[in-house]
Amino acid sequence: MRLQSTMLFVKSLPVMEKFYTQVLGLRPLDESRGDTWLEFDAGSTTLALHAIPPHLAQQINITSPPTPREESPYKLVLEAGHLEAELARLRTLGVVLIERPWGTWDGVDPEGNIFGLVELRRKPAPQGRPLE
Repeated sequence: MRLQSTMLFVKSLPVMEKFYTQVLGLRPLDESRGDTWLEFDAGSTTLALHAIPPHLAQQINITSPPTPREESPYKLVLEAGHLEAELARLRTLGVVLIERPWGTWDGVDPEGNIFGLVELRRKPAPQGRPLE
């Protein structure tokens, strides 16, 4: 098996679409767009946002700045080509960033979901075949 997609349930689909598109730079897959659903091209998989039904969403309080959901059982991890430059860019945009004691960084989206930030892993160039 392999991971096909990851889905986040969200209170405000428009706010979260704007964040994942304009701040994190993911490309929406317009063919997947619906009233309560949107998918993004996230490299080797897709990220889907699914709106929580309104009667449940009204019971959820989102703070500003968002309170990190430290006890969530999941965390997205995003790769950046130049991590330090990406951290600086996110800081200027007002994204809540958390430096972890073990030397890694996490960001917090507008609804408090935590995402990890790591340096892009460069894959080694393929080795040529030995001459026969």
